[in-house]
Amino acid sequence: MRNGKKPDPNVIHPIAGYDKEIYVKPTIKNPNINVGDFTYIADSEFESHVTSFYPWSRDHLIIGKFCQIASGVEFVMNDANHQMNAVSTFPFYTLEGWDMDAPLPSDMPFRGDMVIGNDVWIGQNAVILPGVHIGDGAITGANSVVGSDVEPYTIVAGNPAKVLRKRFDDAFIDLLLRFRWWDKSIEEIDGLIPLLTCGDFEKVREELRARL
Repeated sequence: MRNGKKPDPNVIHPIAGYDKEIYVKPTIKNPNINVGDFTYIADSEFESHVTSFYPWSRDHLIIGKFCQIASGVEFVMNDANHQMNAVSTFPFYTLEGWDMDAPLPSDMPFRGDMVIGNDVWIGQNAVILPGVHIGDGAITGANSVVGSDVEPYTIVAGNPAKVLRKRFDDAFIDLLLRFRWWDKSIEEIDGLIPLLTCGDFEKVREELRARL
C-alpha cells in the first residue's frame, strides 16, 4: 500500500484536499440505489445524477465496483416514461386538479432495473436510459445516449450509442470475466495493479490463466 495507507471504500473523498471526486457508495441515501466499493463520480455528490426516480419508483439502480463516472452523467429511470398506448402522452394524473387516476402499471412502459457492471467507464455527459444493462469492463463515450444493453468489454458512443468495437477478443474477455479481479481483496487487487495496468495482453493472459 502506498505510504502504508490502505484504500478505504467507505471514505467519501479519496483524494486529499479535493471534493470534486467522491466514492459513491458511502453517500447513498436512496434504498433503491446500490453501488459497489470504489466506484467514483467526478462530482461532489451523486444522487442528483439519477433522474425521474421517485419514492414510489419500482425499479432499482445497481452499479458495480470500481466504476468511473465522469461529470455530467445522467441515469434516467423508468418514471421518466409516459403512457404511450393512448391518444395523449400528457400525465394529467400527476398534476393538481385534473380528474384522472394513475394508469395501471401494465399501461406504462417499464424496462426493469438499470444495471451497470464492474470496472465500467462512463464518459462525460453520457445519458443512460431506463432499464439498460452495461456489462463489466465496458466504455461509454462522452455525450452518448445509451438506450440498449452494452456487452462486457465493449466500447459504445453516439446518439443513439452504437458499438464501436470490443476492447479485446472473445477468449480474453471470457478470461477476464472468469477472473473477476474486482471481487478480490484489497490486498490482492493492490498486488494485481502491475497486471491490470499492463499493455502486454499476452503476458496478462498467461498470468491470469495461471491464477485461475
